[in-house]
Parts: sequence; C-alpha cells; structure tokens
Amino acid sequence: MVTRLDTKLANIRAGRYKPTDFIIADAKDPDAGGGVNATGFDYSVKPPRRRTRQEFIQQIVDIVEQDIVDIMLVTQSNLDLLDERGVFKNSAVKPAIRANLETMCWAGVRHGTYAATPSVPFRDTNIERVIADYPNKGTDLGLYSCSFTNDVERDIRTLDAFAAFRAEAAAYKFKYFYEVFNPNVEIGLSREQTGEFLNDHILKSLAGVPRAERPEFLKIPYNGPRALEELASFDSELIVGVLGGGAGTTRDTFELVAQSEKYGGRLALFGRKINLAEAPLNLLVLMRAVADGNIGPEEAVRAYHGELQTLGLTAVRPLADDRVITEDVLKVAAVKAA
Repeated sequence: MVTRLDTKLANIRAGRYKPTDFIIADAKDPDAGGGVNATGFDYSVKPPRRRTRQEFIQQIVDIVEQDIVDIMLVTQSNLDLLDERGVFKNSAVKPAIRANLETMCWAGVRHGTYAATPSVPFRDTNIERVIADYPNKGTDLGLYSCSFTNDVERDIRTLDAFAAFRAEAAAYKFKYFYEVFNPNVEIGLSREQTGEFLNDHILKSLAGVPRAERPEFLKIPYNGPRALEELASFDSELIVGVLGGGAGTTRDTFELVAQSEKYGGRLALFGRKINLAEAPLNLLVLMRAVADGNIGPEEAVRAYHGELQTLGLTAVRPLADDRVITEDVLKVAAVKAA
C-alpha cells in the first residue's frame, strides 16, 4: 500500500510542496532511552498515573487509527505487538523503527548519568528480522541517529558506526532517515555557532555517501530560522525535519510546527510533546491545522484548552501559562515576527 509519506515525499522532491504536504511523525520510541516512565501518563484519572506498556500500545493504536500522523516511530519490540494486532495493515500511516540510539538519549534511565558524558553510538536492532516479512509485517524504514562533539576520536567512531549501519541497511534494502543531534556536552559554541556546526557535520557526513545509501530525510534540532533556512536551501535533495526536544508548553509545540514549516522544514517529528500531552489525539488535530496554516499557534493553544474542558480533563498548566513560549530558540523568531 502506498502510504501518505510516500505521496508527500514525492511531492516535496518534485517541487510540488504545499503546506498540506508537511509531514507529521509521532516518535513513540521513548522506551529505547528510558524505563517505566517512558510511557507517559493517563490524565483521565485523578491524580494522573503512569501508563502501562499495554496502555501505551493502545494509545499508538488509537493514533494510527485517527489517521493524522504520517509516520509512527516505535521500537522493534513494540512493532511486534502492533503487527500482531494488524495495526498497520491497510493503513496510510508508515511504521518505522528506531534503528539505533545514541547514549545521550538514555537520559530516561533513573539514576543514570549517561547524558552528562559525550555521546557514543549504540545499536541493538536487527534489520534482517524487521524486514524479513515486509510488507505483511515489520517495516523497511528506520531512524538512525548520531551526534558529533568536536572530538576527533569520538567523531570518527560515530562515522564508522554510521558507515557500518548503511552497509547493512543497503544489503537488506532497508531505508532510513538520519537524525543528528546538537552536541550533548559543552563545546564552547553559541546557539548560532551550534547551528553552523551541526549543518556542516550533516553535509560532511553525507559527502561520501552514494545516492543508494542516502537518507530519505533528516531529523535535526531547531537551532533557529537562520540555521534551518541555511540547510533547507543548500541542497534541494535534502528534506529537513525538526525534532521536538523537551515537552515544553503547548504553545512551544504549536510554535515549533509553525516556525519549522515557515523556515524550510518539511517534517515535525515529535516525541515528548505528543506523548506527555493531556489529550494527544486532540493535540495532533491542531498540529495538523497549524502546519496547514489554518490556525495560528496561540489560537491553537486556546482551542486545545477548550477541548480539554470538553473532555473533562484538567490541564497540566493554566491557559495563561500554557500560552507562553518557554524555549529560547522559539522566542527569538517569535519576537522578530511580531
């Protein structure tokens, strides 16, 4: 079955992009970096309680059946459970697995200190197994992530691991999208310099990659309008997507979608911003409306709180607080736009 992702990527590559082609991905893979807290909370009970794994799986099912997101990113073990239920059969939503996870993402492990040390590559997924029965089950798409820390020995190790993954992926005709994080340790760069550092490392790391092994698209942190525009306009063959980062306020979520689309991003790949929302399905409806240009970020926050009231859910933050942009990189562009 041709998924919405296939159609939208084709439109973008052919120069036919319009806001309705903006891609929304739900990153339901937090269990790869954490433990019991990775599943988020059920706000329909008071006080809210942590979801079980089975409840987390059910929320993924609900979101796929809602049919708004274009990609559902999950771990390989959870894809097995979803396939047993036939969730993606005849669905326009594309399943993808997390094909590796840098150690900087292990921050969800309680009492762990991994995020405080320079990130190193780690991979335990089995490409041969996940693609063995595709398209009946499994998937042919995964997320590969890495980070560069301006340390030559560590960065060479990162590039070697990336090369090994690409070789294995090519052998099984497995496609991937490429996530590059900002350095997870201090390397003495300003936000603007970090954006430049990241952009150059992305291009450098792909310079020796033949067309057959290049990523379907990118997933990067939002380092502001200038950095995003620079990368998105440099190479028309590179489709740039923006990751969600921390949960933030609901205004942060909608603002990031709007700014990403405005400055050349063509995908929003959000994890915590969706998973930790009081009403994820309602949030996704409004994310789609913001991306399409049918509603502004602040108006979307008000609409979201109205829906929480209708559902009888208590908002994590009062409306006045939830309307505030708290992420510094978003504040700068919002002030300029005003």
